[in-house]
Amino acid sequence: MSTVMELARAERADLADFLDTLSPQQWGAASLCAGWTVKDVVAHVISYEELGVGALLGRFAKGRVIHANQVGVDEYAELSPDQLVTFLRDHLQPRGLTAAFGGMIALVDGTVHHQDVRRALGRPRRIPAERLRRVLQLLRGNPRLGVPQRIRGLRLRAVDIDWTTGRGAEITGPGEALMMAMAGRPAALGELIGPGRPILAARLGD
Repeated sequence: MSTVMELARAERADLADFLDTLSPQQWGAASLCAGWTVKDVVAHVISYEELGVGALLGRFAKGRVIHANQVGVDEYAELSPDQLVTFLRDHLQPRGLTAAFGGMIALVDGTVHHQDVRRALGRPRRIPAERLRRVLQLLRGNPRLGVPQRIRGLRLRAVDIDWTTGRGAEITGPGEALMMAMAGRPAALGELIGPGRPILAARLGD
């Protein structure tokens, strides 16, 4: 079984390979993250890699915590797509904040944001089962992303990999769609079914 850090590194390598296939127009397209283009999402993914504790606290202070991610995106705005991909390839091994908890932040955020780009561009993929299962396990109890409240009283069951969580009204669908819905993306709801779906949709504001 791969470690979380090994899975995070593999996910970043896959993302970098995918980004190499994008046109300038696709880099400027809207992602699933409100207000962010594909380029903005990529900048966010790498924006915490070289921050020490002091710089990290400074970013949180500048962004008043809630806007810290936007501060990071703005700091990398002048990099070209090629420069962003080069930076990503130079940081396949997570560092700093994204390496916390054994690479959990890098794996979860990296996988979800990879899909934020792919879904927006209509470029689906099959996430390797081991990687997807681990992300789902890590995501289900993630308070930072609001997941426990989002799936409270629901049973989620993937139909393409061996994974379930929770008890209550059931929701079934592809593991990737469950992952994205858990992470707060209404765009994935159309791939889910079951009596719990309306409850989750309401919680996602759909």
